[in-house]
Parts: sequence; C-alpha cells; structure tokens
Amino acid sequence: MLPHSGFPRVALFASALSILVPSSRADDAYRADIERFRQRRVAGLKAEDGWLSVVGLHWLHEGRSRLGSDPSSDVLLPAGAPASVGSLILQEDKALFHAVPDVKVTRGGSAFTEGEIRSDTSGKPDVLAVGDIRLILLKRGTRHALRIKDNQSESRTTFAGLRWYPIDEDWKISARFVPAPERTRLVFETIVGEQEITESPGYAVFERGGKTYKLQAARESDGSFWFVFRDGTSGRTTHGGARQLVAAPPRGDVVVLDFNRATNLPCAYIPFATCPLAPPQNRLSLPITAGELEYEPGPGRSPTETDSK
Repeated sequence: MLPHSGFPRVALFASALSILVPSSRADDAYRADIERFRQRRVAGLKAEDGWLSVVGLHWLHEGRSRLGSDPSSDVLLPAGAPASVGSLILQEDKALFHAVPDVKVTRGGSAFTEGEIRSDTSGKPDVLAVGDIRLILLKRGTRHALRIKDNQSESRTTFAGLRWYPIDEDWKISARFVPAPERTRLVFETIVGEQEITESPGYAVFERGGKTYKLQAARESDGSFWFVFRDGTSGRTTHGGARQLVAAPPRGDVVVLDFNRATNLPCAYIPFATCPLAPPQNRLSLPITAGELEYEPGPGRSPTETDSK
C-alpha cells in the first residue's frame, strides 16, 4: 500500500474516521488495560529480532546454497554480513549448515561451525547469528526458506508507530462457543501460495445489529484461540489482507472476543512475511470498527485517539 501523503488526503481520511468511528466508550480500568496491551504490542514489534527486523525471505532449492553479502551468493545477506558466511545443504527435510573458516557464527548463543539445523516446524527453530544478522529456517507447505533478520533494518529504525480505533468496550463481545466435531481442520491459504493446516477447536458465534456472525478458531499451543478474519473495514481503514485476534479459551460455552485487541499480521509492516489469508468462513460483511488500523509508514500519517510509538 502506498503511504498517504499530502494534506488533502490526510484531511479526508481524518474526516472519514470521524464518521466511521463512534464515540469512545470504556471505563477507566478497561481503557488502561487496553492501553497496556497496545504498548506491549508496539514494544514487541520494535524489539530486537521482532517482526520489524525481518529484511529477507529466500526460498531454497535442493542441494547447496551459498550464503553471504557478496552479490554472487545464492542467499544474499545484508551488507553488514561477511562476503561469505557459509553454505546450507538442503536434502528433503534435512538442512545442514557449514560455516566458512574465520567467520563467527552462533546457534542459540553458542559457537557453531557445522551441523543440522531445525526448522520452525519443530516449534523451536534454530537461530543462527552472524553479528546483528539472524537466520531462521522455515517450512511452508512443501518448500523451505531462510528468514533473514537484521536489527539495523530500515523498517525497525524508521518505524512510524501504530494507529488504532478509539477504545470502545461495546466491541468486547461475549460470544457463544460451538465446539467442532473431532479432528476438525482449519485450512489457511497464504500470501506465498502455500497452505497451512491446523486444528480447529470450533466456532465463536455472536450477534451484532440483529444479525448473527461466526468465526472459526485455530488453537494455539498454549490453549488460546486464534482468529484470522476480514471484515467490512478491510482495505478501507484496516489492512486489506486480514487481521488477527487472540482470545482466552472459553469458560463453559462463552468465549470473549475483544476486538479492541485486534491487530495486523506481520505482512502489514514488511514484505517478507508468509501471512495467512482469512479463510472464506471468516470473511464478515460487518464493519468491525475496533482494534488496529492500517499501518502508514513515513510522513503524511494522520493520528487517531491512540498513536503509539
């Protein structure tokens, strides 16, 4: 998305928000809780090794790939990396790394010269470090890729802060939880053309304006529910791909959907993510005027009630 620029567009956007955004309604304790959540959100993005540090995504082929900042490298690393760092040999689902002599590479903080590295399918991928640069092996569908992170990335050093809809406690919804039949799968298409398949514990069903809506959940490793959705604001005031919401496991048959905590996926900030798309059943016509707005990098930003930096 091209950033908004120039006064007329900023003024028009602010005017549109004044129409679209209802008056803020939230008691002080709830407002403080949401503000803390948003501050943690910003801190996580800006953290070392956070999403803003991602500077590359390189798809790997079977066999040997040379890594380094030399332009002839198969996997080109940022200019701060040595000209040649080493090589990665991919054989089916196994990846072997070999560092070149005299280049300091660490794995999990310890010196590492060669050996097998784990991808993110293990839940705890190995992280190789060369100075400020981090390398993480991913698997998406049948393909492998190297994610490159650099703490000196432009996205991190020029981060423009986040914009949010005003806090409105009316968007904290107690939805009815409908358990899924056994072994129900939730299939995500992704922006890189691969499918991600995960377990679904069921649906959250709620009413708004006399109409009934439902969202299918994925289950996180800690038991929480993860919803990836589009709504009537997508591509207008919020990110066009999808937003996400994490909810605590249901109590009885009630799951709380607090859309003031809805956030963007990483592809809203960087072009090197493998974000899921909202599944068809999670594409709502309802405009959910709560949570994080579209990210606008650089000048020309128009702040809303909360402009976190």
